[in-house]
Amino acid sequence: MSQYFDLGDETLWNPSNGASRMFQRQIAVFEAELELPSGIGPMENDECQITPDTFETFVNALLTQHRKSNHTIWLALSEGFTATVLVLAERAAVKVDWARLGAAPEGPLQDVQVSTVAGMSTHEEGAAWAAGLHEKTRELGRHMPR
Repeated sequence: MSQYFDLGDETLWNPSNGASRMFQRQIAVFEAELELPSGIGPMENDECQITPDTFETFVNALLTQHRKSNHTIWLALSEGFTATVLVLAERAAVKVDWARLGAAPEGPLQDVQVSTVAGMSTHEEGAAWAAGLHEKTRELGRHMPR
């Protein structure tokens, strides 16, 4: 059995039930964390619809939050979810402002890891950060059937 994440008549992802359940639970966690709806609707009859405008807002907020953290554990917990969302975003033609995200984060860092060694960053900077996330997204995309 599998479930479908659709944008209109186009299937963006057709995961197994287990992967779908885990992803849906993570959606709820990140909606609460960001205080934003994801635009990924409820699963009904093994299908859910993605609302493009709401999803785009969620994707960019998620990336902004990811970019503002240097906390090793927060990044480890969020990286797989973020990359999975980015696969869906690319397939949905969501506009991501990578240039703005690759620049120094606006405002103060959040979820900062106090024990980080001075001069050492657990979070890649600028273009390297974006390139790393792009590579993770490409890798996951190869394993996400439509």
